[in-house]
Amino acid sequence: MKVLAIDTSNYVLGVSLVENETVIGEYITNVKGNHSVRTMPAIQELMESCGVMPSELDRIVVAEGPGSYTGLRIGVTIAKTMAWTLNIPIAGVSSLKALAANGSYFQGYICPLFDARRGQVYTGLFQYEQQELKRISEDQNILLSSFLQELKQQEQRILFIGNDVEMHKETIKEELGEKAVFADASEHNPRPSKLGLLGMRKEAVGTHSFVPNYIRLAEAEAKWLESQK
Repeated sequence: MKVLAIDTSNYVLGVSLVENETVIGEYITNVKGNHSVRTMPAIQELMESCGVMPSELDRIVVAEGPGSYTGLRIGVTIAKTMAWTLNIPIAGVSSLKALAANGSYFQGYICPLFDARRGQVYTGLFQYEQQELKRISEDQNILLSSFLQELKQQEQRILFIGNDVEMHKETIKEELGEKAVFADASEHNPRPSKLGLLGMRKEAVGTHSFVPNYIRLAEAEAKWLESQK
């Protein structure tokens, strides 16, 4: 199976080509660029460099969220358009799970983290068991202070991973002490090749019915619903 994976769920823009267990090519940047302008050229450049034609693709995999509302819409729209045009399946993978996959070497819980502002984070818990990434808790939007109190009850050490970990590092260390472990800088960017490998094993869904997993409503949407009662 030959898969194109796309991740625009946060600042990191990632595109990869994966065939079975082989990573053919991978493109990653971590800049505050415009994903709507940069994603399609990145896909085109990667596919041309790897000598892969769109007609050779068997599946599109996309990071389904949580993350940036705009970023998610861009990635999902591109993925759905390509899947529909090529008449191939689409599969979504949690953006947090794709990031947690970078911690395959760690013996303990893996905690991917995206900042959600106002003291909140998007996060979850994962663990590798026999080389397979297992979910320990569901993806959630939660106050970091509340989540750290929950983590205090865990017996295992916890690997924190993600580009937004740095802004919360001192708070995490104060609450969890030596139980908290922090990934290296090179591991904080989600890898689109990991995304592709995870998505290859997931059941595909209908192109038209596929939607991002925002977890929470955008502030404007929440205010509108409140005004409509």
